[in-house]
Amino acid sequence: MAEATRRAAAEHGGTGSGNGTGAIPGHGSGPGDPGPGALRIGVLAYPGCFASEVFGVPDLLTMAAHVAGPDASGYRVSIVSPRRRVTASGGASLDVRPLREVDVLVVPGFELAAVTELDARLAGLAPEVAAIRARAAAGTAVVSLCVGAFLLADAGLLDGRRATTSWLYAGELARRCPEADIRPEHLVVTDGGVTTTAAFSAMYDFALDLIRRHSGARVARTTARVALVDDARTSQTPYVDPRLLPQPGSAFSQRVMRRLDQNLAERYDLAALADAFRVSTRTLLRRFAEETGRSPLAHLQASRVRRARHLLETTDRTVAAVAAAVGYQDPGTFAALFARHTGHRPSAYRAAFRRAASSDADLGPPASDRRSPASDRRPLASDRRSPASASDLRPREGTDRASRGPVR
Repeated sequence: MAEATRRAAAEHGGTGSGNGTGAIPGHGSGPGDPGPGALRIGVLAYPGCFASEVFGVPDLLTMAAHVAGPDASGYRVSIVSPRRRVTASGGASLDVRPLREVDVLVVPGFELAAVTELDARLAGLAPEVAAIRARAAAGTAVVSLCVGAFLLADAGLLDGRRATTSWLYAGELARRCPEADIRPEHLVVTDGGVTTTAAFSAMYDFALDLIRRHSGARVARTTARVALVDDARTSQTPYVDPRLLPQPGSAFSQRVMRRLDQNLAERYDLAALADAFRVSTRTLLRRFAEETGRSPLAHLQASRVRRARHLLETTDRTVAAVAAAVGYQDPGTFAALFARHTGHRPSAYRAAFRRAASSDADLGPPASDRRSPASDRRPLASDRRSPASASDLRPREGTDRASRGPVR
C-alpha cells in the first residue's frame, strides 16, 4: 500500500514538500522521522470511544506522509489518556500514553444509542473532561469528532462559540449548551481554538483540511483519491433523514411546528404566532427551545428549505417561484438561506440533482447505498469552515468568539 501510494503521489506531481507522521503506539508509523518541526497531535482515548475515530485521523495522516515523501517533516501522533488502560467500543483494548503537551488534542466520539444515555456516559468521563479543559486553558487547539462535542460542552469550551456535531444529536447539543451557536448543517466548524465536526465520517473532512493547510493542496488531493475519500463535501444536510430525528416530547412544540409547517408561504410573525397559542413571545421562545433545542424560526427555515429541495427536484418552477412558494419574495434572500443549509445555490442544487438522476437512469435501478444526489457537488468556498495548521486552530486575539448577526 505504501509503495502504491508513493507511485500515486509521483503521478500527481512528485513527492514535493509535505509532512510525515511519527510512531503511534499500537498503531504503526509513517516513513522516517517526522522531524523537529512536526505538528504534535494527541488523540484522547477513553472508555467506550469509537476505535475507528481514534485511528481514523492518524491513518489518513499516515497516508498523507507517504504521498508527501520520506524527506518531509510533519506529524507526530500519539494516543493519550488520563487512564492507564482504555477499552473502546466493541471491546477493543487500546495502548495509550500519558497526557503530554501537544499542539492539537483530538477528542473522538463514542457509542451512543439514544440521548437518554448521555448523562450516564458523560458522568463516567470526568477525568477526560478535566483533561480537555486543562489542555484548552494551556492554549492547546482542541478538536472533537462527531458526538465528542458533548465532552467539549461539559468542559465549557462551546459557550459563546459556533459548533457542530452529528445532525442526529445537534438538537440535544443545542439544548444542553444554550450559549453555543450550533450549526447542524456544517461539516467542520472552527471558532477560537475549538474545532467541532459533523457525524462520523466528517473526521476525514477535518483531516483533509489539516493536510491541505499543513502539507499543501496537492498532498491533500492525492491522499483523498488514494483513500477514496470525498474531498468536495460542504454540508451534512443532504444526509439528514427527519424520520430518524428525536421527536420533541411536548404537545406544545409539536403544535407550534405543525402550524409553521402548514403555513410555509406566510410571513414569519413571532407576535402573531405567540397570540395563536395564548402565550407571550418570550414564553413561546423559551418553551420551544427547551423542548426542541432551537427557535421556531430555525424550524421554519429548515422546513422551508426541505420543501424547496422537493420543488427543485420534482418541478420546473423558476427559483423565484420556488422562493415565493416557501415564503420568500426576495429570491436573493432565499438563495442565501438555501446555500447556508445545503451548500448549493438553488440552481446549482437542481443541476446537481438532475445530473445524478440522469446517471441513475443510465445505470438502472439504484443501489441501496447510493449517495444522496445533493452530495454530487463542488465545494463553496464560503461554506467549508475549515481548520488549518495548529496556528489556525488556536485562539487569536479578537477572533475567539463568533459574531452574532440577524438570522433571516
